[in-house]
Amino acid sequence: MNYVDILIAAGVIAGIAILVGVLLGKAGEIFKVEQDEKEIAVREALPGNNCGACGFPGCDGLAKAIAEGTAPVNACPVGGAAVAEKISAIVGGEAGETVRKVAVVKCAGNCEKAKDAYNYVGPKVCSIAVNTPNGGPKGCTYGCLGYGECKTVCEFGAIDIVDGIAVIDKEKCVACGKCVATCPRHIISLVPYDKKHIIMCNSKDRGLDVKNVCSAGCIGCTLCVKSCPKEAITMNGNLPVIDYDKCVNCGLCEKKCPAKAIS
Repeated sequence: MNYVDILIAAGVIAGIAILVGVLLGKAGEIFKVEQDEKEIAVREALPGNNCGACGFPGCDGLAKAIAEGTAPVNACPVGGAAVAEKISAIVGGEAGETVRKVAVVKCAGNCEKAKDAYNYVGPKVCSIAVNTPNGGPKGCTYGCLGYGECKTVCEFGAIDIVDGIAVIDKEKCVACGKCVATCPRHIISLVPYDKKHIIMCNSKDRGLDVKNVCSAGCIGCTLCVKSCPKEAITMNGNLPVIDYDKCVNCGLCEKKCPAKAIS
């Protein structure tokens, strides 16, 4: 092959490359999806954790919904009031009241207080252990297994495993809800940050059965229900439930609880 042939081939290739580039540029212009400037501004105001706690597919999904008016400006639990204020300035309207929430583990059955039903030798993973006999080695089939899947998914370092149970640092928790979704025993809930009293038990069993496996469990005596002046506590089977919209942090339920199951 002589130099002329090489130059011709190179020219052809270069010409094709230029033509393809021009066509791609035109196609990009034709099929370009216009993005709302308001949506872009809202996305920049969001923290970018993409945790999905807002109920949308990440921060992009939430930004689009807020810009379209189908989600409130305070829908991001991670950003809280500060982010809601920024977004309200972008899209207009009031930020509204943002109630800060934190995750709580409704179990106080640590290694000292909760009995084991057997010696577990399988993988130390909650979602695996829960499929073993008795729902795991713990005598209480409702309690924290303590293998830390909730800690693994927490991006904010808010969860530690202490003496066999998960413990949440409320100052670090941003209520993203990943731990709530991850826990196979469903013992993690989101509660208002300023509420001081939590039923630290998730057992639905009768009092005697509870005490046979855990000294920290609720015995279902209903004294907390009877002592609450705001009728904020009701019984769901053998387990009391606090209505935090009614709770005023008076602390009478904690004082009256003979099992010390209210923290």
